[in-house]
Parts: sequence; C-alpha cells; structure tokens
Amino acid sequence: MDKKDKDIALFVAFCIEEYGAAKGMAGEHVLDLFSQYGVTDYLCNCFEPLHTQGRQWLIAEIDEFISIKKNKE
Repeated sequence: MDKKDKDIALFVAFCIEEYGAAKGMAGEHVLDLFSQYGVTDYLCNCFEPLHTQGRQWLIAEIDEFISIKKNKE
C-alpha cells in the first residue's frame, strides 16, 4: 500500500470515528450507514479536497451527502 492509499484509509477511519462520536453511534453502525449510502466511496474519491477540512465541516458534509442520497431513493 502506497502512502496516498494509507492516507486515504486513515482519513476514512477518522471520518467513521468522528461521525460515530458526533452522532452517538458505534463504529459498526456508522460503517453500515456509510456503505448503504456510498459515503466511503465518496470520501475516497474526493479525498484531496475533503481531507483539508475540519471535523465539524466533515460531519455536516457527510450528513448532507446522506440526505441527498436518501432523497434520490
């Protein structure tokens, strides 16, 4: 695994932990939610701009992303 892949993996893990802490959810439930709505793929594909943002902004961005996905269903 190269450095960028490691950085992305650490970023996704950070987002899972922080989102879970903010929402009072266990990591397993966050993973299920992220998988259901494609959040993990979004975080990986958009790593470059997203990883420069702060925790609160990321949580709000993830909420908005999930909301958009829910509305498309």
